[in-house]
Amino acid sequence: MENTILGLHHITAIAGDAKQNFNFYSKILGLRFIKKTVNFDDPGTYHFYFGDEVGSAGTILTFFPWGAEIQQGRKGSGMATEIGYSVPKGSLDFWQKRFEQYNVTYSKPTEKFGEKYLSFEDPDGLKLELIESKTNDNRKGWETDEVKADVATKGFHNVTLTLKDIKPTAAILTEIFGYKLIDQEANRYRYATATVENAAIVDLVELADEKHGHVANGTVHHVAFRVKNDEILMHFREKVEAYGLSITPQIDRQYFHSLYFREPGGVLFEIATDNPGFTVDEPLEELGKNLKLPAQYEAHRKTIENHLVKIN
Repeated sequence: MENTILGLHHITAIAGDAKQNFNFYSKILGLRFIKKTVNFDDPGTYHFYFGDEVGSAGTILTFFPWGAEIQQGRKGSGMATEIGYSVPKGSLDFWQKRFEQYNVTYSKPTEKFGEKYLSFEDPDGLKLELIESKTNDNRKGWETDEVKADVATKGFHNVTLTLKDIKPTAAILTEIFGYKLIDQEANRYRYATATVENAAIVDLVELADEKHGHVANGTVHHVAFRVKNDEILMHFREKVEAYGLSITPQIDRQYFHSLYFREPGGVLFEIATDNPGFTVDEPLEELGKNLKLPAQYEAHRKTIENHLVKIN
């Protein structure tokens, strides 16, 4: 098995109210709710996963909804500031009308790198973009009664990191992860990997005077990159350590195995495996329907269930 990073695996963000977060992503955006579990480090908080039908790597957006009283985050340097989804060409009119219908804050479509995109915010202020990719995207979007396949999101197109100086972060992408600089517009530098066709792009925006961001409500917590299996995961652990950065031991996240490290620009990076996947504890047709707990919390299920708010 070739030792490569296969683009983005998932992106994890912070939300406020759990029900509001669930309704926005599963109903308005039309993503599949693929897993209802808890934060492994804080079982009193949900961990939601949204994606395509099976929770394919490169489609998975996850949230820790910490409650309506949580402090508002601040976008800034040293963090991921925009999440880009690929959508079918010609679908932005549908999304504009839908956002108007549901009072979603959005900006009129514009272009970057020759791609038309629509920028919008979720109810907590997280910034997202719907992008008509100029490269072919044959991934099948999740279809709902209101969001059909011809307009549905297909998964990630890119993620944007805002940095005071892009050079140290770019070095991680190119020297460790195998990305290459493929384009530049003003202070936005586009890096991509050729190992996958989609979810392959990381944009670095350089803003030397930008204040550091604050991770809280409406901001991205970390960005996860994909590897095929545990053997390749540990190969990258050695590479990151050899580069002189601190990295965690392998952590079992139930649906994938992970390593975490903070890249020099301040963004928390994760490397995550494809295995074992989201059907490890429930069948495909049941995904997202039941509260799934890791083994260490199963004995406390009643207490946890009583604490968590009902979302559906």
